[in-house]
Amino acid sequence: MTSPKTVLITGTSSGIGLAVALGAAQAGWTAVATMRDTRKAEALLKAAAENDVADRIQVKRLDVTDPESVTACLDEVVAEHGRLDALVNNAGAAQVGTIEQSSLDDVRAAMEVNFFGVVAATRAALPHLRAARGRVITVTSVGGVVGQPFNEAYCAAKFAVEGFMQSLAPVAATVGVDVTVVEPGAVASEFVANLGLDVPALLAAAGPYAPALQAYIARTQQSFGNAQTPAEAAAPIIDALTAAHPPFRIQTSQWARDFTATTLTDLDGSAVQTLTDTWVR
Repeated sequence: MTSPKTVLITGTSSGIGLAVALGAAQAGWTAVATMRDTRKAEALLKAAAENDVADRIQVKRLDVTDPESVTACLDEVVAEHGRLDALVNNAGAAQVGTIEQSSLDDVRAAMEVNFFGVVAATRAALPHLRAARGRVITVTSVGGVVGQPFNEAYCAAKFAVEGFMQSLAPVAATVGVDVTVVEPGAVASEFVANLGLDVPALLAAAGPYAPALQAYIARTQQSFGNAQTPAEAAAPIIDALTAAHPPFRIQTSQWARDFTATTLTDLDGSAVQTLTDTWVR
């Protein structure tokens, strides 16, 4: 009897990551669901039990910003399961602010989680994925294609991930590893709640940027009123996990396809600038 394929997913305590772990298990995979704090696994384990897939989900600690944690987790997974067939890079953190009023430490922290964490996990997984002729699926964002006001550090990290993966894809393909990026738009999840934004305090501290920030926050709150559910955003990721030949770039909704097309067909950059200028006026 063939053993089930194994996928490691980062950032699974809530939102898209939780939905991907559940969906992968429902598709017959062994889902290694990782998170920085395994005490936050209750929601995932409850959902797994309710969907009769608790035996296919294994929770492990992994902090993508700690290379030793990444290596230790990957070594454990391969030792216990004998293989790693896929990696889903999902862990991430938002960072709202403009550069004049953000510290370099704020920017570096955003890069550590959203970019270097992806690089570290991918680097550690690749030898095992080569052996299995597996795949890397990375959740980026429409913010990795279209730069967005007051998301400078976050979008910079996501742009970096897109460039990294687009460059890696043809190289990884020569050794049998598929590379895919998945670009969600607004998703109703704890990712937003976890920002913990004190909007009045942000506006009070924004100085000359307060009118632009107020306009941006109002627009963003409206867009999240029409957000996808985590399960809706996770569905294309499960498709990419199980497809014979997944594409390099996938958007999770028609809105995301239309939005990213603003950049992908914008040769001189004017369309994106015209669009985002309306967000801050």
